[in-house]
Amino acid sequence: MVARSSTWARDSISNPGAIAKVLGIETEYGIAGGPDYDPITSSSIIVNAYAQQGRTRINWDFEGETPDMDARGRVDLTSFAPVVETHLANTVLTNGARLYVDHAHPEYSSPECRTPLEATLYDVAGEEIMRRALGIANDALESHQAITLYKNNSDGKGNSYGTHENYLVRRDLEFAHLIRAMVPHFVSRQIVVGAGKVGAETEAALEKSPAFQLSSRAEFFEEVVGLETTLKRPIINTRDEPHSDAERFRRLHVIIGDANMSQTATFVKLGSSALLLAALEEFGPDEFPAMPRSPVHAVRAFAIDLSLREAVLCDDERSRSAWDFQDELWNVASSYVERTGGSVVADETEVAAILLQWRELLDGVRDDRRAVADRVDWVAKLRVVEGYQERYHLNAHDAKLRAIDLQYHDLRASHSLAQRVGLRQLCAEGDVREAVHNPPPSTRAYFRGQCVARFPEEIVAANWDSVVFDVGEGPLQRVPMLDPLRGTHALTAELLETSATASELLAALDR
Repeated sequence: MVARSSTWARDSISNPGAIAKVLGIETEYGIAGGPDYDPITSSSIIVNAYAQQGRTRINWDFEGETPDMDARGRVDLTSFAPVVETHLANTVLTNGARLYVDHAHPEYSSPECRTPLEATLYDVAGEEIMRRALGIANDALESHQAITLYKNNSDGKGNSYGTHENYLVRRDLEFAHLIRAMVPHFVSRQIVVGAGKVGAETEAALEKSPAFQLSSRAEFFEEVVGLETTLKRPIINTRDEPHSDAERFRRLHVIIGDANMSQTATFVKLGSSALLLAALEEFGPDEFPAMPRSPVHAVRAFAIDLSLREAVLCDDERSRSAWDFQDELWNVASSYVERTGGSVVADETEVAAILLQWRELLDGVRDDRRAVADRVDWVAKLRVVEGYQERYHLNAHDAKLRAIDLQYHDLRASHSLAQRVGLRQLCAEGDVREAVHNPPPSTRAYFRGQCVARFPEEIVAANWDSVVFDVGEGPLQRVPMLDPLRGTHALTAELLETSATASELLAALDR
């Protein structure tokens, strides 16, 4: 295979401070039903159904996958990196996303996006893609084999699956500083972006016997820092797989997050984290609130505290509640925007919207939860659960309430409670339909998605940082895309429009 270079794969970021926050979300969907109730078979049916309907069967290129690389620069002999399963259904979509089977779940990994609002749009497009895949699959199955998909994070039996965020950060940002600055955010942000949960599943959480938790994922975290994603889950994941130029970039892989049905919650989750990462790159960790002495205890304690008053001791000898942490962090982000404009995250209007929504959610969960029930998942879910409980005189731990929890995350429009509680929509339906098929114009995902749409027969495989062509003559040809901010519409649209074949495109890239 011949490695290639291209005019659009060169350096695009020279700012010595904060860099552009290219970002995206990977969502593993809960799955039930299917032939023989086998989740791997059912997940494969979902992925293959959509790939066949779209007439795109582009394989994923696993070259360069390094899940065992640790950002701490050492091998942790007590940790086990995620297994890369190369034999399961796996394809690349025309919108630049990846759709595949991850262990026993269908997963949609959104294309790289340039702003939090764009990333929110492509997360919502992922829901629509999974909904369409579900319909196609069930049309081909017997009624007793029907599959159901849930955008949630656990099966109710102690098994959790992830909603992972990814953020581009500078390679020279000290990983210790990243831990120091971002742990306070990741343990406390659940009070505004948690998806809510009836009851508990893990042994540690069951001891507290909570009737309701703010987060569906919090109880599953056991370590502060680590490489794993399915066992001994860490608050800060150390997987060092940049999918880009490793000398310049790091991909912060965030596994501590809930699957949000609220578009506003997704927007605030992405926007707040992106602003704080930019502030860290620009000014360092000293402006951030101190770390909790026991972050694992903090994330679990905050999850079961509906009063938002539970406080934990921090390294500066102060005690802070989750609300205190978020209030301080909002001020860090606000100060950063005031001093720099925040353009590495988004334009002025979008940055202002991030700060406004974050502030409104933060004040609302403390002062008037009814005012934010249209934007905070756990508040919306809790209202439904409490209403049902009161109406039918149920015990707080009744199994029917767990069923209500699950139904909140049902992707089927006819069954989903999330679609009936009046959640505020940020993304217009027309924009979502466009994003199902077309890539974001602002990152290298544009080039990837356009190549898949235009030259599906000539593409052997693709991944985040390359596309591999077979034009019928000579060896396979790889087009590298090591800079996430190259390969955009502005840089490659004319090139693609004037290339009638893959051969013409490759020849033009060589010039």
